[in-house]
Amino acid sequence: MKVHRFVWAFVFTISLSLSAAYAQSPIPKSNWADLDGSKLHYYDIGDKSKKNAMVFIHGWTGNVELWNASYSAFPKYRVIVVDLIGHGKSDQPQTEYTMELFARGVDAVLKKAGVSKAILIGHSMGMPVARQFYRAHPERVLGIVNVDGSIRMFAERQQLEAFIASFRSDYQKTRDAFIDGMLTAMKDEKLKDAIRTANRATPDHVGISAFSQFAKDELWKTDPIKVPVLAILAQGPFWPPDTETFHRLIAPDLEFHMWTDVTHFLMLERPKEFNETIASWIEKRKLL
Repeated sequence: MKVHRFVWAFVFTISLSLSAAYAQSPIPKSNWADLDGSKLHYYDIGDKSKKNAMVFIHGWTGNVELWNASYSAFPKYRVIVVDLIGHGKSDQPQTEYTMELFARGVDAVLKKAGVSKAILIGHSMGMPVARQFYRAHPERVLGIVNVDGSIRMFAERQQLEAFIASFRSDYQKTRDAFIDGMLTAMKDEKLKDAIRTANRATPDHVGISAFSQFAKDELWKTDPIKVPVLAILAQGPFWPPDTETFHRLIAPDLEFHMWTDVTHFLMLERPKEFNETIASWIEKRKLL
């Protein structure tokens, strides 16, 4: 499926507005991989001869530009930033957007880029995607960074299914309310608008299908993660009191952080601290 010219123009405009809002890094050169005939967009930053890399995976209805503040933050390492299928500049076919499909897309990008092993950095839905990749290819994962993402079903089933029904009946209204709920405490209005614009650029059929996957029990199996895990979460009512304990049950080699005074998009609100926390963890674990 080809991306039409007007979609390209819209996505490029979003990229510019996000870059301006974050005031961090210029937009890198685009690269492309193939997944079942669909084009996947990604950035490949740093020394291309390095076979191991940091791989940034955005969340639900996000795109590569949500990692703008991290593009140039790791000069010692190779950095791959992926537009998941259906998102950003990647193709948007009519299909079921499962975590397995997203993980296969990450795999396709890494194979095209010639990356052997990776540290997977997943924001929000990007964490279940990273976990699905790990389940399929544990030998290729050096570590995982969970950026305010869940490793278990994040609502009661009845509540989650009712929410999914709302997405299906009035997607745009429900999506906007959902995103606004995560942005309530954010003080930077310019950043809020940039995040809203990015989320609205993802087609309805992609957002509905991807969100519907969260009700599937197989996604939340308690199989262990046997590589080092760094969790950076935003304190709030979303996380139950046993969040750290549950993380340690799944990932025994865990470094856990619960930040205050940030929202779900903490990597954009405190980018310097976010990048330094990841860099320090990589150095301590000697992962790259």
